[in-house]
Amino acid sequence: MVNNFKNNAIFYIYIAVIIMTAGILFARYGLAKSAYIDSANSKESKDYIKWMEFNVRLSTLQKALKYDVESYGTETSLNWIELISYAAAKNWGNLNEEKKVNKYIDNLAKQLKDGKTIEELTENNQNMKLYGYYYDTFYSVLGGFVGEYELIEPDPANPEKEIITKQYGLKVFSPVAKNYGYSHYDDFGNSRSYGYKRRHLGNDLLGSVGTPIIAVEDGYIEALGWNQYGGWRIGIRTHDKKRYYYYAHLRKGHPFNPALKEGDNVRSGDVIGYLGMTGYSSKEDTNNIKIPHLHFGIQIIFNEAQKDGINQIWIDVYNIINLLEKNRMPVVKDNDGNGKDFVRAKKINNIVTD
Repeated sequence: MVNNFKNNAIFYIYIAVIIMTAGILFARYGLAKSAYIDSANSKESKDYIKWMEFNVRLSTLQKALKYDVESYGTETSLNWIELISYAAAKNWGNLNEEKKVNKYIDNLAKQLKDGKTIEELTENNQNMKLYGYYYDTFYSVLGGFVGEYELIEPDPANPEKEIITKQYGLKVFSPVAKNYGYSHYDDFGNSRSYGYKRRHLGNDLLGSVGTPIIAVEDGYIEALGWNQYGGWRIGIRTHDKKRYYYYAHLRKGHPFNPALKEGDNVRSGDVIGYLGMTGYSSKEDTNNIKIPHLHFGIQIIFNEAQKDGINQIWIDVYNIINLLEKNRMPVVKDNDGNGKDFVRAKKINNIVTD
């Protein structure tokens, strides 16, 4: 009798888990569908995508990126955002099922190489209704990550000359300079209480004070200075205005190169500041953070009305940081400056294409 009771209890728990999982899946699907309908059916500029989440797993990002880079210059170029978007739509937005999602990507890559087009596979397909939504949202995050760039290196035969080689691949960098250690875990959404109770809308990268912090992507400085929550912080907006990169808790006394100012253009790979522990104080230049770390966040903006206020969209950047781990910018001391700053050690020109 006891065993029957245990078996029945396990059975009902199993059913409850299935129902809860299905509920979460349908809720995500419903939110995505609602956001897509609002943006697609509107004729007014005030309607735009109002909700998204970025839950693409690292293995999925890596697989799609590998297809994209390896197919560059071939007869069939594969677009990593299309691959991920297709898999997301195919699996009802559930990207946590990595093996299943990655298999969808493999199957799509094969079909495209065999002559099919992404339009044939997604348009007028009831199961692909949300493909456009996922493409728009994932493009808003990853649109500037991959493309052509020029690597500029000294000519070994003549140090006064440079060799420029055209390359293709990731053209964005980790926010932490190469050869500097850090640790992190997925703390997006955790509770924060200083000032008021709120969710943590970024990822904390724990490291040593003074670690050089790198601009992930090209853009311009939209915010620079003191904020009682983030301490010394820099906010960089991409040139297409879709992404806002937020770097906070920078070093006390010398958070960034004093020559930097709002409105300045920065390039991916530039040194923009130094890791610290400032913030949680209305008094400027105060260390009130217990553990030195960089707070790194990405805000997605479909309409300028989302930049400030209650309708902001911040994404979980944990897997993005892990993806960029192998693309870290080496730095050297700036001998032409004040002796306190570092500069990038590699010269790269991004090639911007529509």
